[in-house]
Amino acid sequence: MKAVILAGGLGTRLQPYTTFLPKAMLPLGEKPLLEHLIEWIKKSKIDSIVLCVSYLRRTIEDYFEDGSRFGVKIEYATANRPFATAGQLKTAEEFIDDTFVCVYGDSVFDFNLKNMIDYHKRKKSFATMALFEYKTRLQYGFIETDKNNKVTAWKEKPEVKGNINVGCYVMEPGVLKLIPPNRPYGMDDVIKSAITRKNKVSGFLIKKGFLDIGDKTSYRKAYQYYIEKLGRI
Repeated sequence: MKAVILAGGLGTRLQPYTTFLPKAMLPLGEKPLLEHLIEWIKKSKIDSIVLCVSYLRRTIEDYFEDGSRFGVKIEYATANRPFATAGQLKTAEEFIDDTFVCVYGDSVFDFNLKNMIDYHKRKKSFATMALFEYKTRLQYGFIETDKNNKVTAWKEKPEVKGNINVGCYVMEPGVLKLIPPNRPYGMDDVIKSAITRKNKVSGFLIKKGFLDIGDKTSYRKAYQYYIEKLGRI
């Protein structure tokens, strides 16, 4: 089995950190984010990895080379411009011929990936998404009314929750045929297309083991977490 890591984004929400470094190479503790991801994937006995690269790709290629220094085999799928998540994945099509793992290069995971792969195979799914329950408290009160606009309830700053996509998938190669080539295309469009075609899409709920690094605030939190972790070691 291969793992595809999408590491070609511009990281605009992380400027100015990403002016000279691609997002996947931002440091977390003593290693770049991407190295943490590769080590996590390796724990599941996956040692063949495709890196989808674009923005400042030489930084990634010069650091990881063929992967042998990290105990894995690395191949590169390159694009001359960003193609969004699914568009990036499409560039790896020539490397994929069997069930594969796909992860975004701007998150760190620490859940059991092997369990997710087993779950995908047991369910005979076309695609399986890792999901995480997210809760947030709204900053406004909700006013409920009936059909005559009579106020029936006032819920002050209610908590809402739901499952969110964390950017880790187990997929069948047929997914790649749903992605148009050479243009930006979102993973949400792929999943919606699969559902419309009656392909089985499963959710794998994780309770913990997910750190998002999408913006400066979340990156600083993740960086602090790894610095403290290093201190404990």
